Amino acid sequence: MADRHLDTPDRRLLEALQDGFPLASRPWHYIGARIGMPEDEVLRRVRRLTDEGIVLTISPVLESARVGLAASTLIGMRVAPDLVDGYASVINREPGVSHNYIRNHDYNLWFTLAAGDAAALHRAADGIVARTGVSPSDLLDLPTVRRFKIGVRFRFFPDGDGA
Repeated sequence: MADRHLDTPDRRLLEALQDGFPLASRPWHYIGARIGMPEDEVLRRVRRLTDEGIVLTISPVLESARVGLAASTLIGMRVAPDLVDGYASVINREPGVSHNYIRNHDYNLWFTLAAGDAAALHRAADGIVARTGVSPSDLLDLPTVRRFKIGVRFRFFPDGDGA
């Protein structure tokens, strides 16, 4: 993301989108009222920011344990560069995967996986391994032992001048 694409209203909007989405019949109206922007401009800017790949999605962040996903893990795979896209596609089809990403490391493809219990988690991971054909020696499975929840919020006005 290059800063040159973000004017002050964009920055205000991006901060507002991180602060809780209103559950209302006209949420864009409420967001606009919060930042002093008409509803139609909020919608236009959100569409543009999405088209530019700055906003990837607007969605809830769920507490996995409270929705029945009691087991989770972080998995790293050693994957040949020409196979990464295919493996990522297989991984993305698994319902318990929240995201995956590439790292510049021997274990270059990483993803998080959650399930209802440890047995279901192992079945899901085993299914991914079977569908990709990755060797067990090329897999690093790091099950969650203890959760530390953090809130990620990107600041567009670090000195507090804009929002």
